[in-house]
Order: sequence, then structure tokens, then C-alpha cells
Amino acid sequence: MRTEAEFTDLYEKHFSELAAQVCAYLGDATEAQDLVQEAFLRAWQRWDKVGGYEEPVAWVRRVAWNLATSRHRRNQVARKFLQKSSAPEAAPAASPDHVALVAALRLVPAKRRQALVMHYMADMTISAIAAETGAREGTVKSWLHRGRKELAALLTDEAAEAKAGGDGVAKADRGEAKDGAAKADDAEADPDTMPIRIRRGIPGAQRVNRAANRRASVKEDRS
Repeated sequence: MRTEAEFTDLYEKHFSELAAQVCAYLGDATEAQDLVQEAFLRAWQRWDKVGGYEEPVAWVRRVAWNLATSRHRRNQVARKFLQKSSAPEAAPAASPDHVALVAALRLVPAKRRQALVMHYMADMTISAIAAETGAREGTVKSWLHRGRKELAALLTDEAAEAKAGGDGVAKADRGEAKDGAAKADDAEADPDTMPIRIRRGIPGAQRVNRAANRRASVKEDRS
């Protein structure tokens, strides 16, 4: 039985020449090296038997050529299939608006970005997003509301906003005026998820009576 050192010596002496032969046959150096390495691996797995042969390299060479022949046949079948098949249609290039939208989404916090993509691109309901993320439905609504406002602020070009809505990301802004109302009136669209800040009255200040026909605003100071 030959030793491990003899196997190493066999590998170092004959690997390059066998790889060059297989490469000349297949025309691919990387593929040839992989096949020769596979042949030597099989020789090592049977080294207690192969090592006893008069010329172990002959066994390795035969295995390498068998592997190369099988690979060559598979490559021929693949080439014939590709020649008969029609070329795949080229994927359409991303529009400038889509590129701008993706760039803006990268600036939105991860949770809100995930909710926006799931809701407007994957058409998932709020309850489905809540089940997927493990969050409450109210939290998902908050993510969507804040995410829309952040996108509206980032996408300042009104034309880009309109086209992005056609892609499904700005569905919540449909029907709103293009003069910027979408950026200012999201609180009315989803009041339950918009935080309201109430200022306390200043001690000693007089109470101001409002007109009877004037509605109170949540943004005004409370006394």
C-alpha cells in the first residue's frame, strides 16, 4: 500500500499536465481543473487500492477523461437546446421615476420601508403585514402613514410622485391634489395614527374667546 506522501507526490507531479490535456479538450481551464481535482479525489478515496497499481496516474487520467467526456456531452446538449430556443426577451430598463423611488425608499427607516413595499407593491393587507411582521395593526398603519409622509417629502417632483403612484407605491395619495396637499393632509387621511401635540396654556395668560362659527384646530394652543 502506498503512503499519503506518495499520493501527494503523484498529485504535485501530474495535476498540471492532466489539467492542460482536459483543458485542450473542453476549452475551459477552470472546468478542466475542477474535473482533474475530482479525479484525484476519487483516487484518494480508493488509495488503498489505486495506490497499489503499477501506474496510479493512469487510473487518475482515465477517470479525468471519463468525467471530461460526460461534461462535453452535457455541454453539447445544452448548446443544441439553446440554439433551438428563442432568445429571452430583454428585461425593460428601470425608468428614471422608478430609480428615484427606490433611492427614496432607501432613506425611509427599515420597518416603514418594509410596510410600504408589502402594502403597495405586494398588495398585502394591513392585517397580513401585521401577521408577517409580528406587529399590531395599529403599528402597521402608523408605519404606512409616516412612510408616506417621508416619501412625499423626498419625492418633491410632482411628476415623479404621480408616476410612482402608478407603480403602486403612492396609492394613498390618489385623488389628492397635485399642488402638495398630499404632503400636508395625511393626518386627515389617517387621524388615528397621527400624533397630536397639545400645548398647555401659559400661567396668567387671558383666555381668548373664539368666534362661534370657527372650528377649533388641534394645532392651536390649549389654555
